[in-house]
Amino acid sequence: MVPAGVEPDFPMNADKPLHLAIIPDGNRRWAKKRMLQPWKGHEEAIHTIENILEWCRQREDIAVLTLWLFSTENWKRDSVEIEKLMHMLLEYLQKERASFTEKQTRFVHSGRKDRIPKELATLIADIEAETAAFSRYTLHLALDYGGKDELLRALGKLQSDAPTDEEVRAALDHPELPDIDIIVRTSGEHRTSNFFLWQSTYAEWFFVPQFFPDLTTEDLEGILSEFHKRGRRFGG
Repeated sequence: MVPAGVEPDFPMNADKPLHLAIIPDGNRRWAKKRMLQPWKGHEEAIHTIENILEWCRQREDIAVLTLWLFSTENWKRDSVEIEKLMHMLLEYLQKERASFTEKQTRFVHSGRKDRIPKELATLIADIEAETAAFSRYTLHLALDYGGKDELLRALGKLQSDAPTDEEVRAALDHPELPDIDIIVRTSGEHRTSNFFLWQSTYAEWFFVPQFFPDLTTEDLEGILSEFHKRGRRFGG
């Protein structure tokens, strides 16, 4: 954890590598359109994640990729779908575990670990520990995550009745990560949906029509191009 008053690893400036975040929406609708079971959309989404992850690793201008794969509200979904999704994530991390070290990818998790399957929570913690020394590139997985939940958990750690900006940041799940620069939400939805409320304060939002399984790295190239055309004044 970063102590209060200490800046994140990547201070906010125009020259820093970017923090790209994706809300991968539309997996179930992708499957429904093809008359498949909902979890088939999640299976296809895993392949999309693999492509995007490798694309990010090859770029010098991206330092962090955040993926929101399960929210605190998603527990309302069908239990069979949730079970299959958690198992897919377990299998994916088991398969990719060695490559995180081989490709010097730091892996971190935001959200709660007490409600997801114990085997998955343990695996996540183990990979976090194994990759903690890497700094060039970070894969940040948001699982059982909600922005309000993170803030409430952070405030619960604080002793002050009037905490400062620095004190709140230091109590977040990963205060060392830079604030988010770009947020991409797929499937045509135009909601922020409780996504990293603190860290997205100055993020540039992109809402795209594609369901997440159809999102390509070419789409992301176009988003980056548009991002660099936008003027970011950070309130100045």
